[in-house]
Amino acid sequence: MEMRTLGKTGLKVSRLGLGTMTWGRDTDEHEAANQLRIFLDAGGSFIDTAAVYGDGDSERVIGGFIGTLVSREEITIATKAGISFNQGERVINNSRASLLKDLDGSLERLGIEYADLWQVHQWDSNIPLEETLSALDYAVASGRVRYVGISNFAAWQMARAATLQNPLFGKVPLSSIQCEYSLLNRSVESDVLPASEYVGLGFIAWSPLGRGVLTGKYRLGTPSDSRGASPHFSGFIAPYLDNRSRAIVDAVCVAAEGLGYSPTEVALGWVRDQPGVCSAIVGARTGAQLRGALSVEEIELPQQVRDALDEISSQRV
Repeated sequence: MEMRTLGKTGLKVSRLGLGTMTWGRDTDEHEAANQLRIFLDAGGSFIDTAAVYGDGDSERVIGGFIGTLVSREEITIATKAGISFNQGERVINNSRASLLKDLDGSLERLGIEYADLWQVHQWDSNIPLEETLSALDYAVASGRVRYVGISNFAAWQMARAATLQNPLFGKVPLSSIQCEYSLLNRSVESDVLPASEYVGLGFIAWSPLGRGVLTGKYRLGTPSDSRGASPHFSGFIAPYLDNRSRAIVDAVCVAAEGLGYSPTEVALGWVRDQPGVCSAIVGARTGAQLRGALSVEEIELPQQVRDALDEISSQRV
């Protein structure tokens, strides 16, 4: 698998990353191990997780594989901090104390001494940004983190954070930003993508398959074994089951049929090769689904197809 440089850093990441949001909850350890083997066999090395995934279970599962299925040196581990659930309510807390507590918990669950990439999971309007960023500086200085980034920040928030983290002032520079990006959600193109390129941050795309909708599995309804039928994810999938999304999915399926590819390969290939994208995170329910997604490494979409998909999926943002 092709490796790409993350922003203006020396960190190399595989251009497809392995998403682990469901590991330890909807994906048991046996299935997770199978997916990890498939990913490694395909040449992948970039693994994405977060302290909040499965209330830490995702990190625990990954930690159980390090030293057994894979050596620490073979993989690049990215995790996130700042989000938790309190009695079922989603809580964002980017205070220095909370972020560093999350980091300590992540490293313990993963069973590692440092994270390759540590990211602030979400913007917090209740905490001064300077305090949040001070946690990133301390994490690197203490040796617990190699590179730092942000996730789900708006363009102005990203620009402000990148400005404050100017290495000329002795600050640790931001390496990356991770946001949702797919044919169903191209909102980052208006400002986040060009801004990230301007300030030198690598862009990581999450949910490049439109939360699974671009695979075509929901064209005739919601399969009982899909995430759309899961109590955890039904609300997450629902916004992409509207008429606009349906038209885009139909176009992807038509393109796939004409090229002899799968809809997954078409949708994922489009995001992977968009300007500015360093890596696209792929999460799968089964090993078979993951293997099908990773087969995109064998193809490249013709420009004519990319242009057609651009046209039908373009939106005002």
